[in-house]
Amino acid sequence: MGGFVVVGVDGSEHGEAALRFAAEEAALRKAELRVVCAWDVPTSVSMSVALTAELLRSFGDEADGIVQAAVARAKELQPSVTLVPRVVEGHAGSVLLDEAQGAALVVVGSRGRGDLAGILLGSVSHQVLHHSPCPVTVVRG
Repeated sequence: MGGFVVVGVDGSEHGEAALRFAAEEAALRKAELRVVCAWDVPTSVSMSVALTAELLRSFGDEADGIVQAAVARAKELQPSVTLVPRVVEGHAGSVLLDEAQGAALVVVGSRGRGDLAGILLGSVSHQVLHHSPCPVTVVRG
């Protein structure tokens, strides 16, 4: 088997459920697990605030913290899996689609931390599900 599995994390309960599933799947496949957190500056912030380097760095730092916590959790769940943390600037759906190139599987939560929590399937999971170059698993929280 081998190859790699991609999981999108965002610090939400749905992201945690996706991480658990992806870690188990990577172990079963004897695959590397790429733990991905995308970040970008919300339009509401970019339009109302003069963006300083420090403010921009804070968005990346938050994403890095989310990835590091997810990697630590995945290591607890599946110690044998090789973990690759990835923090990438960009829209989450686009980042995950890029990261999924060549993957055996991409795993996302059914919803994230976005404002549209009431929608059955979140916009990122919807985008990945319909445009992924590989199989997709959408995990409910």
